[in-house]
Amino acid sequence: MSILVINPNSNEAVTDGLRESLRGFENVSCMTLVEGPFGIESQRDSDAVILPLLKVVEASPDARAFVIACYSDPGLDAARSISKAPVFGIQESGLAMALCRADTFGVVAIGEPSIQRHRKYMRRMGVLDRLAGERALNMSVDETARGANTFQRLTEVGTDLMADGAGCLILGCAGMVRHRGRLEEHLGVPVIDPTQAAVAMAHGTLVASSL
Repeated sequence: MSILVINPNSNEAVTDGLRESLRGFENVSCMTLVEGPFGIESQRDSDAVILPLLKVVEASPDARAFVIACYSDPGLDAARSISKAPVFGIQESGLAMALCRADTFGVVAIGEPSIQRHRKYMRRMGVLDRLAGERALNMSVDETARGANTFQRLTEVGTDLMADGAGCLILGCAGMVRHRGRLEEHLGVPVIDPTQAAVAMAHGTLVASSL
């Protein structure tokens, strides 16, 4: 095992989407946190997965890097405090990549309550001045992974964010990953899947450490 990607919710459809989106990367394994809620859609959901997530990190000594595949980055600081291997959160990684792709970025959230949580995180990272806007699909995590109307909503929200001035878009939920390539082609601006961004950074870190 090289990089372990942990889906902190218990929705296997989200994990299947992650496996599909990461098939181009070598030495990546994806797992579902069965103790997690079906979708992480609130601060309470995010906080509830921290302890079981830490148990997975502690029980995976063969992993050379971890990726926490939830846009709330639950337990990121705690996981880093107990792991000798590097730990990547997908919100932090997605934002870092967005700063390299455009002067301003927009974030597609699953619901309105997520926006305040994300803004607090962006304030902590000091990147709010690069944020053109964040808008919500107002769908559940499961709907973003399996819903028939997800792409249509992504197109609508993405178009609104571009009108707000976004030069690139970040998909603010791991469940949206299936639509990244098609959405980028349709809108004509970079669309960042944050889990792909985190895995790319993990790979780069491991390569650099071996030189």
